[in-house]
Amino acid sequence: MQTDGPGVRLAAVQPLVALARVGVTRDGNALLDDVVLDIAPGEVVGVSGPNGSGKTTLLRLIATLIRPDRGTGHVLGARLATPGAFGVRHRIGLVGHEPALVPELTIFENLDHIARLGGLDRDRVMPVLEIVGLAGAARRRIRAASRGMQRRVEIAHMLLRNPDLLLLDEAASGLDADAAGLIEAITTRVTANGGAVVTVSHDPSHLQGCTRVLSISAGRLVSA
Repeated sequence: MQTDGPGVRLAAVQPLVALARVGVTRDGNALLDDVVLDIAPGEVVGVSGPNGSGKTTLLRLIATLIRPDRGTGHVLGARLATPGAFGVRHRIGLVGHEPALVPELTIFENLDHIARLGGLDRDRVMPVLEIVGLAGAARRRIRAASRGMQRRVEIAHMLLRNPDLLLLDEAASGLDADAAGLIEAITTRVTANGGAVVTVSHDPSHLQGCTRVLSISAGRLVSA
């Protein structure tokens, strides 16, 4: 319990993410090893490390997409590896290293499909496409869109969802300055609403705006 002057007691701020000595092993290899991490509302946490160090595994764990083999963890109040973890997935936005889009559908159809499945406002699809500069390309199929355009579609997806926890996996790679500015704007929006952001990159320059930066190597997370 925190205090603020004599006789005044303030409730302690609960972390949005709390990992205690978490480990993930696959095929005998430790992908994450003894990870301890707390993330408070309003934080933008950067994680640097080379390819294969465990960055993506860490994000997938926080996104509740994989289970820990050891340790305990809570995300948005739900304990990992329990049915409750499925209940918070709609509050988590993950921009993965590879765009999670349907190649055969158009840009508009991808977002409309996402909105319909997620119970989101489908009338907002075109407005968010305008925000990310893709309104004129709404009928282009994803398979014919550039990597940068696909990234912009995923940014539009995050605008639709407005998540409490935003996870970015090398999201700034290959983006032009305008698109990188959109990611910064979404990050600001999430944290201003009491959420948090975790962004990982092998390029330290992509983590300059973070409130703190950690380093991961061979699945172990340490202060940078």
